[in-house]
Amino acid sequence: MIKELREKGYQLKHLLKAMEMAKSTYYFELSKTDSVELRNRELADKIKDIFKKNKGRYGVRRIHKELVNKGYKVNHKRVQRLMHSMGLLGKRPKEKYHSYKGKVGKIADNLINRDFSTTAPLQKWTTDVSQFRFSWGKCYISPILDMNTNEIISYDLSLSPNMEQINRMLNRAFEKFPSVRGLILHSDQGWQYQHVSFRNTLKEHGIRQSMSRKGNCYDNCIMETFFGRLKNEMFYGYEKEYESFEDFAKAVDEYINYYNNVRIQAKTKWMPPVKYRETSMCCCA
Repeated sequence: MIKELREKGYQLKHLLKAMEMAKSTYYFELSKTDSVELRNRELADKIKDIFKKNKGRYGVRRIHKELVNKGYKVNHKRVQRLMHSMGLLGKRPKEKYHSYKGKVGKIADNLINRDFSTTAPLQKWTTDVSQFRFSWGKCYISPILDMNTNEIISYDLSLSPNMEQINRMLNRAFEKFPSVRGLILHSDQGWQYQHVSFRNTLKEHGIRQSMSRKGNCYDNCIMETFFGRLKNEMFYGYEKEYESFEDFAKAVDEYINYYNNVRIQAKTKWMPPVKYRETSMCCCA
C-alpha cells in the first residue's frame, strides 16, 4: 500500500510515520515484492511460450507438467492464476461425433469388453472412422491407436470411407510393426471391419479381432476420445482455413506428428506417446 501511495505523490517519511514502520523494514519488504513480481513475469513469459508453441491446446494441467519437465519448481495453482490473468484458456472438448456404423452383423466377439488395460505396447489396438465436413465436401479419417501408449500407429485420410482406405491404414501399420502376432484389434461393427479382406488380413498377421456391441460407443471410448481431441484442437473453429482436401491433409499430418512426438499426456507419465513407447519397450527388452 505504501508503494501505491508513493506513486500518487505522498512522501515516504510521512507514510512510514503513519504506518509506524522503519525505513529498513519497508525496503526489505519492497525488495521481496519486486523479486516475486520479477519471477512471475519470467514464469508468465515461459507459460505464454509453451501455450503458443502448442497452439493454445494446453490447459493448466499440461502447462504445469511441461514446466515441471523443464525443471521449474512451481505449484499448479500459481500457473492457473497466471494463465487466468493473461486470459490463456486451453481448448475444451465439444460433442463427440459418432462414426458411421454401416451394416450390423456378428463377426467377432467383444474381446476387449471395456477392459482397456495393458502392460506393454502392441497388445491392444483400436480403430474407427470419423468424418469432417467442409464447404468443399466431406473427408474421413481412419486411424489405429495403441491402447497402451495412445500412439497413432497409422492413419489414412480419404474423400470416401472405403476398403482402399482401410487397407492403406493396415499396410502402414504393418510396415511400422511387422510382428504383431497375438495382438487384439478392436473396432465397432462398421461394414469395413466385417469385410472379408479386413478379417483375412488380420488372420494373416495373427491378430485377434474384437468388435463392440451394437450402437455402444463406450465400448470404443478410447478412439472416441482421440477423435474429440483431434477435432477440438485442430478442426473446430479452423474449418475455413482448410480451403481444399490437400490443405487439410497437410494439417492432419502435422497434427498427428505433433500428437505422437510432442504432446504430453497423463497416461504416458507426461511423455509424448512415441517416447513413452520407446521407453517402455527399452525397459521390457
